[in-house]
Amino acid sequence: MVAFAARRVKKRAIYKVIKRLILLVACCQLLVALQQARADGVNSVRPNFPDRARIIIVQDPLAIEAFNPRAERIEPMVNRGLTSLTGKETAAAAWRTLISTQDVVGIKVLSASGITSGTRPAVVAAIVQSLLSAGLPPQNILIWDKHSADLRLAGFFELAQRYGVRIASSAEAGYDEKAYYEIVLLGRPVWGDHEFGKTGEGVGRKSFVSKLVTQKMTKIINVTPLLNHNLAGVSGNLYGLAMGSVDNMIRFEFGGDRLASAVPEIYALPELGDRVVLNIVDALICQYQGEERTLLHYSSMLGQLRFSTDPVALDVLSIQELNRQRQLAKIPGLTTNLQIYTNASLLEIGVSNPGKIDVLTVP
Repeated sequence: MVAFAARRVKKRAIYKVIKRLILLVACCQLLVALQQARADGVNSVRPNFPDRARIIIVQDPLAIEAFNPRAERIEPMVNRGLTSLTGKETAAAAWRTLISTQDVVGIKVLSASGITSGTRPAVVAAIVQSLLSAGLPPQNILIWDKHSADLRLAGFFELAQRYGVRIASSAEAGYDEKAYYEIVLLGRPVWGDHEFGKTGEGVGRKSFVSKLVTQKMTKIINVTPLLNHNLAGVSGNLYGLAMGSVDNMIRFEFGGDRLASAVPEIYALPELGDRVVLNIVDALICQYQGEERTLLHYSSMLGQLRFSTDPVALDVLSIQELNRQRQLAKIPGLTTNLQIYTNASLLEIGVSNPGKIDVLTVP
């Protein structure tokens, strides 16, 4: 019995050492990637990357009533956000600064949380209508997320049929073996993953990007709800796009340290981050507890849409709002893993310093 207990203690000690080594390797990989990227450029990973971020908040308290969006109020909000962000007089002119009519635009939503707490179909409908009015053909608009079952339950199949646009699942499209994120941390591929059922050295180290992203779209509009996430802080632009676009991702969701490295590095893949032209936070409702569960008693109706080309700044602002709503509700705050957003800034995906984020609120 004593020998058995001693073996258990020894195994735990070894496990702790392995965990620390994995974290150290992940951090080293991030630093090496950053240094290499800077070596390839002059002083910046992305030339001319702005030092400050700009966010437009469009406010309309009548856009949400009894937690139900009012569709007739939302499309004007989308158009006001576009013109305010780009400085153009019309929404069509604003779109032309972001996309062309030859682009295939993928509207990335978060549907697993349902029609009330996830990305709301009324917001996506307004974006689709605005794109159509700007001259983008309906076949060049694609609504997508990880799983088609979630998209259907959240009402997006009905929306796609109504406007004649396409809808697809990144998981069901298969994965591109030429586009992937690789790290020493091994995962166990599950059914549907590219390496499921395969054996051999290195199996489980890669997370492959969906063919839906690499082969079916040229631009991405990322539309996320203002919804808390216990590890990432917010189910936002970085987390939503990264985790919704690759396979073999369960290995990253068992600790904040893993997410802190994986999420920004996956987002920074050219096949993902370079395609994103606009980020919109659906802040009609702010749900500050519950993650994927709909908990309206932990929600506030803000009646806002938030626009930016900077996904990091939007996520940081969302985390601040979630914390503010918890304080107003007098409930304990959560320890947020801000390292995700610090690492994203190191990779020059966006601005994580609140002091460098300019916010303009328009009615």
